[in-house]
Order: sequence, then structure tokens, then C-alpha cells
Amino acid sequence: MEPQPILIWELVLRGFALGCLAAVGAGLWRSGRPAIRVSGLLMVLSTMAYVINSSPLTRDAASFLNIPIHFFALGGAGFFWLFIVTLFEDRPISWLTLTPAGILTGLGLVGWITRQQMSSPLWIAHNLIEASFAFHALFVIASSWRGDLVETRRRLRGPVLAVVTVYVIALSGFEIGEGLGLRQPWFDIAGASALAFMCGLGALAFVQAQPALFGAAASAPRDGLDAGDRLLLSKLEALMGAGEAWRREGLTIGALASDTGAPEHKLRRLINDHLGFRNFAAFVNARRIDAAKARLADPAKAREPVSAIAFDLGFGSLGPFNRAFTEATGQTPTEWRRQSLAETANL
Repeated sequence: MEPQPILIWELVLRGFALGCLAAVGAGLWRSGRPAIRVSGLLMVLSTMAYVINSSPLTRDAASFLNIPIHFFALGGAGFFWLFIVTLFEDRPISWLTLTPAGILTGLGLVGWITRQQMSSPLWIAHNLIEASFAFHALFVIASSWRGDLVETRRRLRGPVLAVVTVYVIALSGFEIGEGLGLRQPWFDIAGASALAFMCGLGALAFVQAQPALFGAAASAPRDGLDAGDRLLLSKLEALMGAGEAWRREGLTIGALASDTGAPEHKLRRLINDHLGFRNFAAFVNARRIDAAKARLADPAKAREPVSAIAFDLGFGSLGPFNRAFTEATGQTPTEWRRQSLAETANL
């Protein structure tokens, strides 16, 4: 039996983690962006559930709340992934972005209802899928770093990436080790320490919602630009308009800054502050989607493959084009084409 002081410290650490998560939830709720509010609330609730459910000490104390707590804990990594893509990629909440949490919850419910042991293949698969979604969230934070046009959010990426990496490695190791039957007496206190550490840093980052971090950038009037910004904006509009720079596959903000002859940070600020875009991919894709709409609605191009349109407009593959188009219009390219051509035929 574990010494009483260890049990007390575990309770203190888990209580501290729960308090920090409540502060994170309050901060995210004040963010103003519906997607961040919803994804943040789901992430906080699922993490709270995991804090309670991951230790026999707190799980037994939860008593009649065990069922909802266990349910929310099952999809925790999926809700964490959802929060990361809504915060750092500005993606909307949809059936697609809710799929990871749904997969984990469904798989976990099967294991729970059938009373599978933690060492069963089903729970090992659940833990490995959790780890894969968590590592993909880390990839999202790192891969879209340079294209982030919000300076406050860019500065947040480094600390979040470092902390979450340590947390994911630690917690994945504990869960997978437990699933393989390698559980050690110190797992609970180590897990509580990792949770308290991550939740404490999360509270420092999100307890005060900053409009620049969470809110949509508002377009500023052109007369608010100085002469240098006016010249840079004119160059940018020429490149993205007549020059159709957006057609280049793999276009980066660094390449565009080189074309305009401006420092990358200055171009980033201009696009964010005066054109209202929060990330470079959204800025480029706005042009591509407008061009795609015109192509798809043209009866003369009705037989042109959607994939050919995607490649011609600068997308490296069909998947990113379909996702960007659906997020922008609420319809797939094929659905948009069918509706547009039908409306044209009825005129």
C-alpha cells in the first residue's frame, strides 16, 4: 500500500490541475470566437474527466458521476486535436473535425461496455490512436508556424509545442505501458505531476483571452496606411491580381515577401492588420477558391475534371482543395458545380 503522503500529494496535484483547467475554460469562453469557445470547452471538460478518471483515488471519489466522466475522458485526445486545429489553423467545427473525438469515444465505449482489460488489443489500439492524434496536433502547430500571420499566436506556438510534446510523450508512455501490463506504483503520481504541469502552463497562456490571439482580424481602412505600406500593398495586389502568384504550388510568405522586396514580418503584419487574414494559407486560398467557383460555374468547362482545376489553381493534391472549398462554401466542388450549372440552365 502506498504511503499516505503520496496519496495526499496526488490529490493536491490533481486538484491543482482541475483548478487550472477551470481557469483555462473561463479564459477561452471569453475569447469571442464560437469555434474556440466550443472546442475549448470540449477540450477542458474532456481533460478534467481524464484528470479524475486516470487515477483510482479520484475515480472512486467521483461516485455516481463516473459514467459522464468516463464518457468525456474517452475522446480527450480527439477534443485536444480539435482545439489545436481551431486555434492554430482557424478551422471551423464540422463533422470532419469532430471525427477524431468520435472515433476514440466509439472505440472506448466498445471496450467499456464489453469490460475489456486495459491490456486488451482494443485498449492498446485506443491508446495508440490517441497518441497519433496528439502527435498530429503537434505537427499542425509546427507546420503552419511560418504561415501564421497573428504575431501573438506565433509567439505562443513555441511554448505550446514544447510543453505538449513533453506531456504527450509522458502520458502516452504511461497509458501504453499500462496497456501492456507494465504498470508501476509510481504511474499515478507521475501522471498527476505531468497533468498539473501542463494545466498550470495552460492557465498562464489562456486565462486572459487576448483579442489578437482569438478574434478575427478586422480590415483596416486604407487611409490608415503610411506611404511605405501603401506601396507594399500595391505591389502585393499586383502580384496576387494580374501576376496570379497564388497559382504557384507551395507558395510561401517568404517567397511572396521576396517578390515584393519587403521583410517577411512587415508583409505578415500588412496581410493580417489591413486585409483581415489570420494565416497565409487562407489568404492564398481565398483567391484560389474564387477562381475555382468561376471555373466550376462555367458551362463551357462542365466536363473539366475537378482534379485538373485543383492542380491548375496551385493545389498540390485534390484533398486540400476539397477541404478548402468545402470550408469556404459549405459544399464540395462537385455539389457547387451541379447547383451552379442547374441555376444557369434555368435562366
